[in-house]
Amino acid sequence: MQRPTTFLAVIGALLVAGGCSLAPKYVRPEAPVPPQLPSGAAATAADVPATTPWQEFVTDARLRSVIQAVLANNRDLRTAALNAQIVGAQYRIQRAQLYPAVGAAASIDVSRVPGAFASNGQADTLVRYQVNGFTSWEVDLFGRVRSLKEQALNEYLAAQHVSEATRISLIASTASTWLAFAADAENRALAASTLQAQQQSLELIQRSRAAGIASDLDVRQAQTQVEAARADAARYAGLVEQDRHALDLLAGSRVQPELLPATLADVQPLTGVQANLPSEVLLRRPDILAAEYQLKGANANIGAARAAYFPKISLTAALGLLSPALSDLFEGSARAWSFDSQLTAPIFTAGARKATVEAATLGRDAAIAQYEKAIQVAFRETSDALALRATLSQEREAEVALVAALDDTYRLSEARYKAGIDGYLGVLIAQRALFVAEQALVDLRLAEQQNLVTLYKVLGGGIS
Repeated sequence: MQRPTTFLAVIGALLVAGGCSLAPKYVRPEAPVPPQLPSGAAATAADVPATTPWQEFVTDARLRSVIQAVLANNRDLRTAALNAQIVGAQYRIQRAQLYPAVGAAASIDVSRVPGAFASNGQADTLVRYQVNGFTSWEVDLFGRVRSLKEQALNEYLAAQHVSEATRISLIASTASTWLAFAADAENRALAASTLQAQQQSLELIQRSRAAGIASDLDVRQAQTQVEAARADAARYAGLVEQDRHALDLLAGSRVQPELLPATLADVQPLTGVQANLPSEVLLRRPDILAAEYQLKGANANIGAARAAYFPKISLTAALGLLSPALSDLFEGSARAWSFDSQLTAPIFTAGARKATVEAATLGRDAAIAQYEKAIQVAFRETSDALALRATLSQEREAEVALVAALDDTYRLSEARYKAGIDGYLGVLIAQRALFVAEQALVDLRLAEQQNLVTLYKVLGGGIS
């Protein structure tokens, strides 16, 4: 009679023989974009430094503190991290299928035999005590289990990169919202000072009207400017509160007032981003890495589908003790063992296996399309951000010159009105144009900083 050691030898031989894979060899698809980003000089990814940590990109200590609170408490990031852990647990479940499952069981079986069936013609009670250790295992000769494990591993890696992409998006969203708060707070202060100046002008004109110098038209024109300034001040006050609420939601709690900027000019500028970049650096983006791992998982799934054409071999063994008396259970004569092997081969499945392989192949092709689209979207986002950076500085310089010119125009118009040369309408027009230009300048400075935030995000965490 063969001993259990023979069974162990068989398992060892099959472990060595198993493990072939029927999955196609993975080849990364060519990136469907130009080799260089717009305005980039000839360069390779090896010439570009690694991703910049956000602590180096963000130089303002207050914004750093807000971002740290967001990373610690944001529910979206927490959900993404937990989802990655769930997929990781599923991967470990699938990986465990590569190894034999071992268990143990103990039982007491008590049954009564009627007298008609007993040898002595009398009813009898039978008792059986049993302790077993058992194992079962699917021999993975054609790589089905290994392909499923490979698919689960790539899904886990993809989930990890999705979590990292969520983290980068939250950093960018927090920085952008914090900067918007600073710009809206500055515009609110600008609107308040403009309102105060126009109220003083209205009071001056009303006194002039009482003295018979100014006209009713001058008074009405000044009143319209006061009400327009009051509306602007109220609008920016509402925007500041909305920005504050958005920051509170991102941080998962109330952001402390001392961490909020008073004006955009009070903010430490963000670190610049390198301009001359090859498009190959986009492959470092977490969302593109996630798409590639999903593609690898879909490729591995083809191997599992192909393995369904071949037989499955399952081995089951048990080694234990069996005795009719509890006192004899651990005697040598109570030892018992069993070994069972099963081979199941598909013969006719009405085309199900072929359809399974076809579905897995189409799933791989769809994953290729998603991967290529992710690269194209990344290229477009980065190209737009780089193109905008080139024009924003020019716009800001022009707006600075416009504000200076309008400030001179306002002072000259006011002087001519006080000298009695022109009416007050020219002063109102110049004052309103100056206020609008100053608002536009604040918005352009905000756009420049938010453009850096966008570049940091679309480059997968920024390239130093």
